[in-house]
Amino acid sequence: MEISKVLNNNVAVVIENNEEKIVMGRGICFKKKSGDTIEPEIIDKVFYLQNQEVLSRFKELVVDIPLEYLEIGEEIMDEAKLSLGKALNDNIYISMVDHIYTAVVRAKDDILVKNALLWDIQRFYKEEYQIGKKALEIIEKKTGVLLPNDEAGFIALHIVNGQLDEDVHDMYEITKIMQEIDIVRYHFKIEFNEESAYYYRFITHLKFFAQRLVEHKKQNKQEDDLLEVVQVKYANAYQCVEKIAMYIKNQYNYELYDEEKLYLTIHIHRVVYLGNSH
Repeated sequence: MEISKVLNNNVAVVIENNEEKIVMGRGICFKKKSGDTIEPEIIDKVFYLQNQEVLSRFKELVVDIPLEYLEIGEEIMDEAKLSLGKALNDNIYISMVDHIYTAVVRAKDDILVKNALLWDIQRFYKEEYQIGKKALEIIEKKTGVLLPNDEAGFIALHIVNGQLDEDVHDMYEITKIMQEIDIVRYHFKIEFNEESAYYYRFITHLKFFAQRLVEHKKQNKQEDDLLEVVQVKYANAYQCVEKIAMYIKNQYNYELYDEEKLYLTIHIHRVVYLGNSH
């Protein structure tokens, strides 16, 4: 493989079959320069990133961050893909490695950042939070630094973000909105059965609703005759939706359309009356 650019002792940009790739391995670029070749057998990792913006960010990242953090990120990504059984986008590998490196550096200086949404992340994204907990073990094994559970929450948001293809900052905001819609819990004065399939579907619906709200994406306004039927059939759930609609309008200046009210009413009815029946 021909070196296009040496990024540091352990990382280089190479050209192979007219494609740009990033290769990693301990000391693979020692005393090498552009135009030299790297033998494939001494390379540990190869990254092929089709998105040029992501590739550019990755090049900037690897210059400043030690190889062990790139390996940590790779191990966490493998763990996440295995646990979730789905692919994650390239962007999160880069932002997650950057976050972990910064968190470890901060922790060594005894600076710990609280995660205000930790409880909600544990509730809304159970699988991803477990991956975050596993990530803390991987980080401790590689660096000797045990990060607090707050960081497991932040890593979980990166993993959620990798499935939604959204910005992590947005993901934090989305989770905050989901937390605020706990109006349902207070309206019905109940605790949800968080193991039920109805709860999972309700949370998934909330996630995408909050995502639209954050992105200011409004659905096409259309009258829905079915809403009139649901208003009568699921009167309690609809009253709760009206409270949510008022709160969202006051807080975010976003008006819930009939279709959104319809689906929210159905999901709330199911999670309250079916999800909590034992």
